[in-house]
Amino acid sequence: MTQSTQTTDAPIDRDGAIAPAPPSDPQKKPASRTRDHLANERTYLAWMRTAIALIGFGVLIARLRYLVSPDVPGTGQGWLVGLGLSSIGLITVLLSTWHYFAVLDAIETNTYEPNSRWVILFSLVVTLLGAGVLYVLFSVPATVKGFSVM
Repeated sequence: MTQSTQTTDAPIDRDGAIAPAPPSDPQKKPASRTRDHLANERTYLAWMRTAIALIGFGVLIARLRYLVSPDVPGTGQGWLVGLGLSSIGLITVLLSTWHYFAVLDAIETNTYEPNSRWVILFSLVVTLLGAGVLYVLFSVPATVKGFSVM
């Protein structure tokens, strides 16, 4: 009985099985790269939702000053917190768009390195603005035009 041996050019893994051949179409992206791009888009959309929420809260806080009687002392600075939140929301739109395209290029060139600097900075800014909102909320007397809350 003779045994025939076959020779192939395909790579063989450590178990002796033939590894799958790489895709022959250079335009076709591997599945992991597609997942990376989809994750980048989900992250971008999450930042956009955050920006919209910040802008919305900023507008709400700025508009609440019209509900408070001008006769009540200490009610004139709430609009600054609202302006700050809205401004941070607009900056978030710009930075997240820039970051999306930077990550897109890094994925395409296979040079992506995670960076936590922006996350830390953004977290600190939002924490400070949140503290400002709480300060305004609890320092303003509970008197609304036409109503007196006891």
